[in-house]
Amino acid sequence: MAKKGGKPMGVAGNALTESAPSIPPSPRSGKSSSSSSSRHAADQLGEPPPLIICRNKHWRYISAFHGPWLQMPIEILETIANINYNTPRPRPIDPAVFFDLLKVRRLCDEATNLAVRAASDIASPVLTNVHGGYDTRHMGGFGTNGPGHGGKLSRERKFRMREQASQKLARAYRLDEIACSVATMQGSSPLDDIGSHVLQRNAKDPDARYVHFFHEKIPSRQLAGSTSLQPLTEIMADRPTEPEAWRTRAAVRVFKEDYDGAVHDLTQALAVCRFHQPSRLADHHDASKVLPDIQRSRGRRPQDIILAEKDQPGSLEGQLLFQRASIWLTMATRHVEDGLPPKKKSKTTTNGQSEKENGNPVPEKGPDDKRQMESRKTVKILARRALKDYVAFISQFEYSPDLPVAHVKDFNDRVNMAVKGVRNRRHSEATADVAPHTVYSLGDLFAATPPPGLPPYPSQDLIQGGSQPPPDDKSCEATTFHPLLSDALHSLLLAHVLAQTSPKEIQRHAYMVARLARLEDGYPALQTSRCPSRSDWTQVLAHGNNWIGLSANWETLCLPAPVPGYEASPDHHKSSSDHYAAADAAAALLHGQSSEAISEDRRKQSVRRQVMLDTLGDFEQAIDEETFRKAVGFREEEVLDKEEVSDRKPDHGNITPPLSPGTAMKRWANDEFRAHPSLSARAAAITRWVLEAPVVTGTAKRKKKPRKEGPPINDMIAGMDTLDVGTPTVEVSS
Repeated sequence: MAKKGGKPMGVAGNALTESAPSIPPSPRSGKSSSSSSSRHAADQLGEPPPLIICRNKHWRYISAFHGPWLQMPIEILETIANINYNTPRPRPIDPAVFFDLLKVRRLCDEATNLAVRAASDIASPVLTNVHGGYDTRHMGGFGTNGPGHGGKLSRERKFRMREQASQKLARAYRLDEIACSVATMQGSSPLDDIGSHVLQRNAKDPDARYVHFFHEKIPSRQLAGSTSLQPLTEIMADRPTEPEAWRTRAAVRVFKEDYDGAVHDLTQALAVCRFHQPSRLADHHDASKVLPDIQRSRGRRPQDIILAEKDQPGSLEGQLLFQRASIWLTMATRHVEDGLPPKKKSKTTTNGQSEKENGNPVPEKGPDDKRQMESRKTVKILARRALKDYVAFISQFEYSPDLPVAHVKDFNDRVNMAVKGVRNRRHSEATADVAPHTVYSLGDLFAATPPPGLPPYPSQDLIQGGSQPPPDDKSCEATTFHPLLSDALHSLLLAHVLAQTSPKEIQRHAYMVARLARLEDGYPALQTSRCPSRSDWTQVLAHGNNWIGLSANWETLCLPAPVPGYEASPDHHKSSSDHYAAADAAAALLHGQSSEAISEDRRKQSVRRQVMLDTLGDFEQAIDEETFRKAVGFREEEVLDKEEVSDRKPDHGNITPPLSPGTAMKRWANDEFRAHPSLSARAAAITRWVLEAPVVTGTAKRKKKPRKEGPPINDMIAGMDTLDVGTPTVEVSS
């Protein structure tokens, strides 16, 4: 492992490293004074100092983007991204987010390399590794016993290196600020100061200002009070055709509870995105239609299509739709309390009895009834807006009720060969003559009339505890994976509840969400994580007395389905272990260590990293450095002890989970999901809406006459509604 200053460094070298972060004695140059003032106030009150961390570690949904893509060699990650793109639809992972993850990872690695070299006076990139520190294996050939090469870099060259690093990081944050926030946690500590170093010399550099906004150190859980919108506003003025700063400012407005401003920013970002950066979401759909033509014309297996970077689909529009839908849902939830009568307090009469006991409740005043009625209408209108954006978001992904199992095995085998270094970009012979299959957009599954031909769900076998498919099945259900898809699907159900959709219709949608949740699998790049919306939905079901009449509890309905084609067999353990040791073997070749040591070290690092992310997301535990250390240590011991008892949970650092002989291959889903024991504020509000809200009428939207002239973009800029996104049903042949 690389070393710096004689101390071992892990994969992550910033605040979320192998050891808990330390608080600097004084704020660094270019940093805000909020951290020093908060520490001074804490010292005066005798309280423990607050935890000081980078602003990007406060970002929402960062736990949804953890997985092997953070540690996998970049060459292997690129190969798998191309394999995923060329797999018949529905692709295992959304190609737009996969290509963005690949670009984010490459940009962050290159920026880390430049930052470490500038901080350590290393001219050649050969002497450094992307995770920070020095590569002593190469340095030994130069006759050196420590860091450096005998000379110092000029101040100008250091500045140029840091300037280039900030440009790369800024581009990565613009691609996906959540994924980039997670990726920078793997970098070295010099990466945190890149933006401030550049700003000391060029205070108006827009890239450095954007990076510094994410990397500035602030007290933990105090983003709203420690963050100004002015830097982002100035960046937007400098680059008005780039929608990413609008997206970032909207995220900050959410922390400040300025939801109207956040919606406005995201709507403007969508307008800029669609006008200046035309969506390429349909590109990866068209490529699937080309594959059968190539096969028929040449009479052999099709070659993979390798897209140039400029032609790769992007995920920005999906990010904006998801974020705006989440805000609509939050706004609707916050109006619930105003739309319901306050809890009645009984008044005591002269004889000691309350008016409620006498059957004489205190009547509500007329003006209050009118105000509550308007609030209930607002709840329903906002919930419908959330539904529209959520449906537009999930419509970018696909589902197949009859995907041939040969395609699933072919994808897994090609990934296995890729991580072992075998260059084979063709599909296997087993997929040459499989029957065509049907592909639906996920938005079609939640339409008023569901598509025909879907397998029945839930089956009696599932309700009774069985989930193993028949061994002679040659087709299976499959869906596209996205890190935020689970949250979007469960939020869709919460929005339907607030929109007062009929219980029978919500039941149909709930079964559809459970069907898709069983199929979610981010193999081999991403793993599913905690889903707040799923926890809230489970609580609403429980406290709402299952008013929609589900046939089983939610945990049973969402049990992960076995991976088709890998049923339990005597030889299964051997084949699966070969299939899943590929990532460690590739890493061992690059680092010169044994695959066992790589696997164990990566496992512990992954456990600690995820424990830290979960602790940061817990307001009651991540309040200062001391409690943060204790919480991390306690949770880490709990996770490691649990892994020693059971091997059922997948390893976050390895490509595949360990399997016991005679067991079927498991998906990378959280099959041990449990809802939070206490009701969240959102779940409590929605539960009360279910139990107490009367039926709201008078919110139907009048149909507008079709416009004869004018492009759709003008309507979108003028209003708050988005364009409907949908994908027609198609027949896909292999």
